[in-house]
Amino acid sequence: MKIHRRTSSYVLAAALSGSLVLTACGGGSGFSEQAEGGETASGTAEGPVSLTVLIGSSGDAETNAVREAAEAWAEETGNEVEVIAATDLPQERAQGFASGNPPDIFYLDAAQFGDLVAAGNLYPYEAEDNEDFYESLRDTFTWEGTQYCAPKDFSTLALQINNEAWEAAGLTEDDYPTTYEELAEVAEQLTTGDQVGLVISTGIDRAGAFVVGHGGWWLNEDATEPTANTPEVLAALEYLQENISAGHFALANQVDAGWGGEAFGTGRAAMTIEGNWIHGALQNDYPDIDYTVVELPEGPAGKGTLLFTQCWGIAADSDAKEQAVDLVNHFTSPEQQMAFAEAFGVMPSRQSLAEEYAEAFPENAAFVAGGEYGRGPISAPGMTDVVADLNSQLESLGSLDLPSVLESFDTNAAAVLGR
Repeated sequence: MKIHRRTSSYVLAAALSGSLVLTACGGGSGFSEQAEGGETASGTAEGPVSLTVLIGSSGDAETNAVREAAEAWAEETGNEVEVIAATDLPQERAQGFASGNPPDIFYLDAAQFGDLVAAGNLYPYEAEDNEDFYESLRDTFTWEGTQYCAPKDFSTLALQINNEAWEAAGLTEDDYPTTYEELAEVAEQLTTGDQVGLVISTGIDRAGAFVVGHGGWWLNEDATEPTANTPEVLAALEYLQENISAGHFALANQVDAGWGGEAFGTGRAAMTIEGNWIHGALQNDYPDIDYTVVELPEGPAGKGTLLFTQCWGIAADSDAKEQAVDLVNHFTSPEQQMAFAEAFGVMPSRQSLAEEYAEAFPENAAFVAGGEYGRGPISAPGMTDVVADLNSQLESLGSLDLPSVLESFDTNAAAVLGR
């Protein structure tokens, strides 16, 4: 879908990251059965209750939409709900757990999920029609066979193409790349003296898409063993490294840009790979850019992209788990997910809404299509520092001794996962 000088309502649904210090409160030890779709949970208060919902909001539109949804549920059920927009969500959530008074429901980023599971802070549940959530999203919030929370929404990566640069290189819609080989070919054609064909942000949150396309991943399927030092992962990084060395791929830091979107907006990149949040960023900072968004090309193992997601976490120490699950069922209902999409631009986590969403928001069709084949982020406990170390090394991807880097990751990850 071509996007040209138009107002976009899309904003990045904040993917909060970073280290999180958690104190185990012992609240997760008393529940041996998982609540499904509002099933009564052990220790739940009877009668009307007062729930607290802590969110990391992208702005007034998101805060107001969540509050309106919570108020509608409260009016229907006779309960009370307070929605709090955090200034620093991880810190405020951690303080709640440490004090023994956590919010009943909270946004939880995938990168922080494993640490809260390990600390015993999460109550495991499944929302209504759980199978309707994309499998990769459900897997992201599953540990040792137990799903702990319902996916809130998600983002994926797609390929952005500068239409002016594309036409100047003599390329047409028929030349949109569908394979990695074609991506390298058009990147070479788009590279000029002051513009690189493809510029991507550093780290596994971009390079990882090519790892998926090569059939590899950093950890095994149940996230119990590292698998970075494998032919598939090596081939993916070698593909990037070779094209960086050739000069028609670059990392954002190589062109003095903070991220791929900046390189794309300033014209230092003819193409970039970013998530659906790029619409709002370009509209705000580079409103005159004319661009097209297409799905990422296929790799040797097929299509691959990355999913970025949060879930609705419920505190193990909550005294109103049954009502909390019921509120999450309301938040994640098809009708409410589409209302959230209208209000602040997120993509629904229910696969049954993909077609309806793509029709309503055609500029995001390439992004929502990635829900079918995307891979969620690393969410295993204790992996934050290991991933940070790998990301630091990947800032110099073009000149790395890749086998040594991957071996180092596996060693560090094995030490953490084996605890």
